[in-house]
Amino acid sequence: MQLIARKRHLDTLSVLKEKNLIKVATGVRRCGKSTLMAQFQDLLRKENSKVSILAINMDMPEFRSLAEKNLPKGQAGWKEIYDYIIKNIKRNVTNYVFIDEVQNVPEFEKLLEGLYVHPNIDLYVTGSNAFLLSSELATLLTGRAYEINVLPFSFAEYLEYTDKSTNPDRAFAEYIRTGGFPEAVRLSAEGSHFANEYLQMVFKNIYENDISQRYTIYAEESYKEVVNFLIDSVGSSVSAGNMAKVLTANKKKIDNKTVSKYIDTLVEAYLFYKVNRYDIKGKQHLATQEKYYLVDLGFRNALLGKELASDAGHLLENLIYLELKRRNNQVWIGKTNNLEVDFVVRNNEGFTQYIQVSQTVQNASTLERELAPFGRIGDHHEKLLITMDYETGTYNGIKKINAIDWLLKTEKYGRTDNN
Repeated sequence: MQLIARKRHLDTLSVLKEKNLIKVATGVRRCGKSTLMAQFQDLLRKENSKVSILAINMDMPEFRSLAEKNLPKGQAGWKEIYDYIIKNIKRNVTNYVFIDEVQNVPEFEKLLEGLYVHPNIDLYVTGSNAFLLSSELATLLTGRAYEINVLPFSFAEYLEYTDKSTNPDRAFAEYIRTGGFPEAVRLSAEGSHFANEYLQMVFKNIYENDISQRYTIYAEESYKEVVNFLIDSVGSSVSAGNMAKVLTANKKKIDNKTVSKYIDTLVEAYLFYKVNRYDIKGKQHLATQEKYYLVDLGFRNALLGKELASDAGHLLENLIYLELKRRNNQVWIGKTNNLEVDFVVRNNEGFTQYIQVSQTVQNASTLERELAPFGRIGDHHEKLLITMDYETGTYNGIKKINAIDWLLKTEKYGRTDNN
């Protein structure tokens, strides 16, 4: 297996180099944020062999202890890291400063603010918790930070990493089972149980470092039930109230406020992405019946032990959502009268698509059901039906495309044609 360049993100970092912004790479732990920053550092060195780069990883014991050593005396941990950085940068040149897992620095927002205003520092950070861009930090960094959300490998990256491009259909089934965490993919070559054990360890690490240390979890067993419920419900509308009722009925007593709190922690740790509804006809966002998509389907197999054949349509929907997000789109669940469109998609250029996802529409009634929501939409934005069927075509202007072809297509502005 070969190390691959996350070209889309590297291009973004190159464009933003030396711009007066903090470059913030966010995403779930172990998805490749640190590797991305290391690759960018290599690019900087290729451009200038004498470049000044200072990189610290706050997951490493020596930097954690540095940040925490004076805390009992009332000294803020961020100042220790700040002083270390200022002491080690060069004068009269641009210093590229990289901080991995910056949320591990006590009062990290003060550290970022102090480094941001330093005239000789171009700042890059990574973080595994959405708290980085929320609350006080959001106010502090308004107009000062650019977020790059990093996900595990896409299917195209998976094929490149594993060199399995000659048989994408077979590789696709393996990809859904193993997921796209780089290390899980590497370990899967030695046996699927190694990948599963690794992903179980990753989840435990996320829980211990990004969730339980920040929030009070009263019942760990109930928390795991909420996690399992959400994983098992990808592609379905869920509510905290209904989840609480189902879990309580199964003798896992929990109230809806606790469920809601637990879900929020999972979203903040980038384990799930929340997608709200959008009323297409009324052109307004709705605050109910949201869906949650899992950051990587490898967790489903590792934590639930469920096989690909179980609920394949919703798993495909989950993959399509993640790819839409990789392509820098805004995504909502569409509502048109009493029918649902899987995704309303809008990119940065203002281009809009409506997308339906189905495992197969070879059955006539299934095809009719999937096309029906499109018939309720009055505008002329592109309408797309994505399935695993090999047959493609159009139905009254609605394009049908194979999911693997769509996932592997290099697109401009998210379009599915070649214009």
